Amino acid sequence: MNKYVKWGLLIILGLGALYAITRVLKTNSKPAELYETEKASKQTIINKVVATGKVIPQEEVEIKPQISGIIEKVYLEEGASVKAGDLIAVIKVVPNEQALYQAQGRVKNAEIALNNAEIEFNRNKTLHERGVISDQEFVTQTTTYEQAQQELKNAQADYQIIRRGSIGGASNANTNIRATVPGTILEIPVEEGDQVIQANNFNDGTTIAIIADLGKMIFEGQVDEAEVGKLRPNMPLSITLGAIQDKSFDANLKFIAPKGVEEEGAVQFRIEGDVALDSAYFIRAGYSANASLELERKDSVLAVKEAWLQFDKETEKPYLEIKTGENQYERKDIETGISDGIFVEVVSGITAEDEIKIWNKTEPMEEGGR
Repeated sequence: MNKYVKWGLLIILGLGALYAITRVLKTNSKPAELYETEKASKQTIINKVVATGKVIPQEEVEIKPQISGIIEKVYLEEGASVKAGDLIAVIKVVPNEQALYQAQGRVKNAEIALNNAEIEFNRNKTLHERGVISDQEFVTQTTTYEQAQQELKNAQADYQIIRRGSIGGASNANTNIRATVPGTILEIPVEEGDQVIQANNFNDGTTIAIIADLGKMIFEGQVDEAEVGKLRPNMPLSITLGAIQDKSFDANLKFIAPKGVEEEGAVQFRIEGDVALDSAYFIRAGYSANASLELERKDSVLAVKEAWLQFDKETEKPYLEIKTGENQYERKDIETGISDGIFVEVVSGITAEDEIKIWNKTEPMEEGGR
């Protein structure tokens, strides 16, 4: 091989080796990764629990008929405002044949009894005028006659009630379904022609209408068993409605259920709170709502972001790494207080001047999700 070729190859190999050695030296001399640092700050931390539920009227009154029959006419619609006594619907009575027959029999018997009593009364009246019978005997016969008259009236009234549902179309007839309380009609679950029955020992009766005062609303929701032990009556609530954006309503916690209900593996407890309404907003019954309950609050306390915390693998206690020099950090065990899920109170372990290592900083996602 030509000596010049050999020297050329040796030079090339030498340059390659020198380049490789240079790369290794540069890699070994590269400084450890530099971290950003932040300082603790003063924060107002509020520990809250959020209960999901809905707003409903404080009281809902179901209007039920006093007699069975068929809805003849409905006069009002859902959403109408009513006063106590307003007519909602009228029932057409469909009498029971057996009861009607028995009522007719009572009327017949009362007519017979009255006819006999009238004959006796007239006869005794004549005798009394002639002085044949005493005043006492005549008074007794008069009483019997008047009782027979009243008995016939009662029998005729019973017959009319069974047959028509009322006596002579009185304004307070059982067939007239009227509002018993003032408010708004939330629902009329019946239509004209529907058959309805009165309440009895075996049936609650047919609901003709549901009335409520929409000016008195409550929040009804549920909280998890992990939070219910922290609640107390009269705690303030902040209510937000799904149907009304950028508006919250004050409320006052008035009821915490003594017994929980298991739902999807978790035990939930029902809570209720009186809602202070705003006249500028019309709140409909059944709006979905969230109630925020402030369990604990601390103003202007030293705090750090929860994301900055690290935890000892053995003790699981929190600590922070504090900068002591250029790319040098020292572990500091800390004691924490309340948290709002973003910031956590630092009770002891660091000062406001310490520079805290941000060990888990996330990089912003590039456009397009790459």
